[in-house]
Amino acid sequence: MLYIGLKHLHTTVATLTVLLFILRGGWMAMGSSMLQRKWVKILPHVIDTTLLVTSFAVAWVGWRYPVVLHDWITAKILALVVYIVLGIIALKRGRTATIRVAAFFAALAVYGYILLVAFYKTPLPI
Repeated sequence: MLYIGLKHLHTTVATLTVLLFILRGGWMAMGSSMLQRKWVKILPHVIDTTLLVTSFAVAWVGWRYPVVLHDWITAKILALVVYIVLGIIALKRGRTATIRVAAFFAALAVYGYILLVAFYKTPLPI
């Protein structure tokens, strides 16, 4: 029961993070002042922190029943960190528009990789 609840929360937050990321990327491309709103600055941190915490929680509960270390879970968590770093570069730290756009699409590619790893349960889902 705990595992299913955590997994549903994790999946919901994973969907929210990419939808908000795409929305913020669109606002950035349009030069919208929406990016300066307080909730837009705070909510992504809450969502991404929740995503990381639920990643570890789902992995921990999953490792206990049965006791097996799954390499694909490790790949997902590491890729999630890469996705977050690329998102920071895309929306905040990129020095040029070219760097920001490249980081934005790279982050989406990493997110796609995470989905494939989750679906196929292998770190190399090719």
